[in-house]
Amino acid sequence: MAAATSIKLDEELKQRVQHLASARRRSAHWIMREAIAQYVEREEKREGLRQDTLKAWEEFQATGLHATAEDVEKWLSSWGTDNELPAPLCQK
Repeated sequence: MAAATSIKLDEELKQRVQHLASARRRSAHWIMREAIAQYVEREEKREGLRQDTLKAWEEFQATGLHATAEDVEKWLSSWGTDNELPAPLCQK
Protein backbone atom coordinates (compact mmCIF):
# COMPACT_ATOMS: atom_id res chain seq x y z
CA MET A 1 0.00 0.00 0.00
CA ALA A 2 1.38 3.40 -0.96
CA ALA A 3 1.64 6.17 1.59
CA ALA A 4 1.68 9.86 0.80
CA THR A 5 4.78 11.89 1.54
CA SER A 6 5.95 15.34 0.56
CA ILE A 7 9.15 16.73 -0.86
CA LYS A 8 10.33 20.31 -1.21
CA LEU A 9 11.94 21.21 -4.52
CA ASP A 10 13.42 24.51 -5.52
CA GLU A 11 11.48 26.20 -8.30
CA GLU A 12 14.06 25.41 -10.99
CA LEU A 13 14.03 21.66 -10.28
CA LYS A 14 10.25 21.64 -10.00
CA GLN A 15 10.00 23.26 -13.45
CA ARG A 16 12.46 20.74 -14.90
CA VAL A 17 10.43 17.84 -13.51
CA GLN A 18 7.22 19.33 -14.89
CA HIS A 19 8.83 19.92 -18.29
CA LEU A 20 10.10 16.34 -18.45
CA ALA A 21 6.73 15.01 -17.31
CA SER A 22 5.00 16.95 -20.06
CA ALA A 23 7.48 15.77 -22.68
CA ARG A 24 7.05 12.14 -21.59
CA ARG A 25 3.28 12.46 -21.20
CA ARG A 26 3.54 11.40 -17.57
CA SER A 27 2.65 13.13 -14.34
CA ALA A 28 5.29 14.93 -12.31
CA HIS A 29 4.39 12.47 -9.52
CA TRP A 30 5.28 9.52 -11.79
CA ILE A 31 8.61 11.11 -12.78
CA MET A 32 9.58 11.73 -9.15
CA ARG A 33 8.49 8.28 -7.98
CA GLU A 34 10.42 6.63 -10.82
CA ALA A 35 13.51 8.73 -10.11
CA ILE A 36 13.44 7.85 -6.42
CA ALA A 37 12.89 4.14 -7.14
CA GLN A 38 15.84 4.05 -9.56
CA TYR A 39 18.04 5.98 -7.13
CA VAL A 40 17.22 3.66 -4.22
CA GLU A 41 17.84 0.55 -6.34
CA ARG A 42 21.19 1.89 -7.55
CA GLU A 43 22.28 2.91 -4.06
CA GLU A 44 21.24 -0.46 -2.59
CA LYS A 45 23.45 -2.18 -5.17
CA ARG A 46 26.28 0.25 -4.40
CA GLU A 47 25.91 -0.42 -0.69
CA GLY A 48 25.97 -4.18 -1.34
CA LEU A 49 29.21 -3.78 -3.29
CA ARG A 50 30.65 -1.66 -0.50
CA GLN A 51 29.76 -4.31 2.07
CA ASP A 52 31.29 -7.04 -0.14
CA THR A 53 34.46 -4.97 -0.47
CA LEU A 54 34.71 -4.45 3.29
CA LYS A 55 34.19 -8.18 3.86
CA ALA A 56 36.89 -9.03 1.28
CA TRP A 57 39.29 -6.53 2.89
CA GLU A 58 38.69 -8.03 6.33
CA GLU A 59 39.26 -11.52 4.93
CA PHE A 60 42.50 -10.39 3.28
CA GLN A 61 43.70 -8.79 6.51
CA ALA A 62 42.95 -12.00 8.42
CA THR A 63 44.43 -14.47 5.90
CA GLY A 64 46.76 -12.51 3.62
CA LEU A 65 45.41 -14.51 0.67
CA HIS A 66 45.21 -12.60 -2.61
CA ALA A 67 45.56 -12.91 -6.37
CA THR A 68 48.06 -10.64 -8.09
CA ALA A 69 46.83 -8.02 -10.54
CA GLU A 70 49.05 -9.61 -13.22
CA ASP A 71 47.43 -13.04 -12.75
CA VAL A 72 43.93 -11.55 -12.78
CA GLU A 73 44.68 -9.53 -15.94
CA LYS A 74 45.97 -12.66 -17.72
CA TRP A 75 42.87 -14.57 -16.65
CA LEU A 76 40.46 -11.84 -17.76
CA SER A 77 42.28 -11.39 -21.07
CA SER A 78 41.77 -15.06 -21.79
CA TRP A 79 37.98 -14.88 -21.44
CA GLY A 80 36.15 -15.70 -24.65
CA THR A 81 39.24 -17.19 -26.28
CA ASP A 82 39.96 -20.81 -27.17
CA ASN A 83 42.60 -20.84 -24.43
CA GLU A 84 40.53 -19.54 -21.53
CA LEU A 85 42.52 -19.81 -18.32
CA PRO A 86 41.17 -21.00 -14.96
CA ALA A 87 40.70 -18.41 -12.22
CA PRO A 88 44.01 -17.58 -10.54
CA LEU A 89 44.76 -19.22 -7.23
CA CYS A 90 45.04 -17.08 -4.14
CA GLN A 91 48.47 -16.86 -2.56
CA LYS A 92 50.07 -15.30 0.50
